[in-house]
Amino acid sequence: MHFAFTDQQLEFRDAVRQVLAKECTPGDVRAAYDAPMARSPRWATLASLGVVGLAVPDAHGGLGLGLVDLVPLVEEAGRVVLPEPLVETAGLAAPLLADLEDATTDARVGPWLDALAAGHLTVAVAEPGHPGLPIAGAVGADLLLLVVDDGLDGPELHGVDAATVAVTPVPSLDPTRRLGIPAWTPSPETLLASGEQATGYLSATSDRAAVVVGAELLGLADAMIALASSYAKDRQQFGKPIGSFQAVKHLLAGAQVLLEFARPAVYGAAWALDAGSYDTSVAASVAKAYATEAAVEAARVALQVHGAIGYTWECDLHLQLKRTWAVAEAWGSATDHRARLLDALLADR
Repeated sequence: MHFAFTDQQLEFRDAVRQVLAKECTPGDVRAAYDAPMARSPRWATLASLGVVGLAVPDAHGGLGLGLVDLVPLVEEAGRVVLPEPLVETAGLAAPLLADLEDATTDARVGPWLDALAAGHLTVAVAEPGHPGLPIAGAVGADLLLLVVDDGLDGPELHGVDAATVAVTPVPSLDPTRRLGIPAWTPSPETLLASGEQATGYLSATSDRAAVVVGAELLGLADAMIALASSYAKDRQQFGKPIGSFQAVKHLLAGAQVLLEFARPAVYGAAWALDAGSYDTSVAASVAKAYATEAAVEAARVALQVHGAIGYTWECDLHLQLKRTWAVAEAWGSATDHRARLLDALLADR
């Protein structure tokens, strides 16, 4: 099988890259550290381009596209350490709500999709199976998609207006992720799905999350390798650029190799989820494991090449480092997904 992005997908990616290069500079990300709850004009710009509502059906003002279309855009967001909840809202909530609308007659879902596509609604999605875990994007979100699972009747998926609950902020290495823990009580009025239906939605969301977060990690890894390579060309030691030393070359080349192996895994998993392939969960776990390891290694190498200055406020690298370390564990670490793959292989025997 030959896989390649279409010209339209690449043009969309390039357009988003140009916009983010202008509107999401390292200075803008630093400013978001000081005001992590503020919704910047970037969000409206991304909504007007169709990025935020990419997975929203066109009947609700979205583009009705899939993960293959979204992944290159999230990769660009990772490259600039976008401080808005694009992964949570566009990558997770939008397709989940679209699935809900197809299978239910809940009158709330349509207006939510309308508002999301227009850029008027940000959504935080809880990781199933981790009660009490801080939720990325919960602080400042408009809608919370939360999970209850008592282990008896299966999980329940609830949609909660964030204005009606108290969300306790949780410190994060990267404050722009807006971690929070909501204090809320499940009710019939907030219930969206339960039992096997909820299990299916949550399983699909977990697979999407592995792929979308993997795409963000690809962008982060690429940016860190580029920063380290540029620094190695300029930094002089013993009268020569440190990039001329074989040890430094090998470090950077090793990180680049891991990235090049991870990228097709993420792209292939996005295709598998869009196509409804039988092995979507396996593909998603491969993608997250490879992308996490590539980004963590790129972070290690970039910091080693920069030395101690790489983690100082003045150096742009610390922005990518903090985001990488913060999201590496999100929606399953590399170890978690490798264990999941092992379980799947043993189950097939």
